Amino acid sequence: MDSLIFTVIAGAALAGFIQGLSGFGFSLTSISLWAWTLEPQLAAALAVFGGLTGQIISAFTVRRGFDWRKLLPFVAGGLAGIPLGLYLLPRLDVPMFKLMMGCILVVICPLMLLAPRLPRITHGGRAADAVVGAAGGVMGGLGGFTGVVPTLWCTLRGWDKDAQRAVIQNFNLAMLLVTFASYCATGIVKPSMLPLFAVIVPAVLVPSLLGARLYIGISEATFRKVILALLTASGLAMLSSSVPLLLAR
Repeated sequence: MDSLIFTVIAGAALAGFIQGLSGFGFSLTSISLWAWTLEPQLAAALAVFGGLTGQIISAFTVRRGFDWRKLLPFVAGGLAGIPLGLYLLPRLDVPMFKLMMGCILVVICPLMLLAPRLPRITHGGRAADAVVGAAGGVMGGLGGFTGVVPTLWCTLRGWDKDAQRAVIQNFNLAMLLVTFASYCATGIVKPSMLPLFAVIVPAVLVPSLLGARLYIGISEATFRKVILALLTASGLAMLSSSVPLLLAR
């Protein structure tokens, strides 16, 4: 039991720092550590709860650039996408989907990281933002990766770091609230998990605050590099979880 608690604390602390710095990435970071020792259902529930806790903390500590007009289309699309993702989960070849998405991220994001200037997408307006939000919701239903597509999209939109952070942070907060409520309603969250939830809260608190404080002090260029590096890591995480399953077939 002691080793289990240590693993949960380590994963939550590292993931809390990453999320505090970037506004996303808790599930990807924590599950990369927890997947080796925790049951998948427990790891998913802890990741959603920890991510939600970290986003609530960040919402009170980093409030720059908040704009309802930018956020609302993403949230509306995401709320429509989550049920679709849950519907597709038992019907879609999820490992193959993660493989394709991971390949896209590990190819495109390093190229963008090395490029002196990023291409900017200025067309599509709120309708395009809603479609991207829906894609984030679907991916959340399929595997908890709600922030990947919206983060890449906001980067290509060319928004400044505060506007981008506000959209990513609050979009993920809304999606995690819905996801955690769904987990509770469907019985994925069990009373036996409550002691581990209690461990996660203090484990996330300080690292999230440190990450948020570091975010405030970094430049636009550094923030862009952090985001693209984390998206690349997200792609690698998807590949590492999907390739063994595909090879075992």
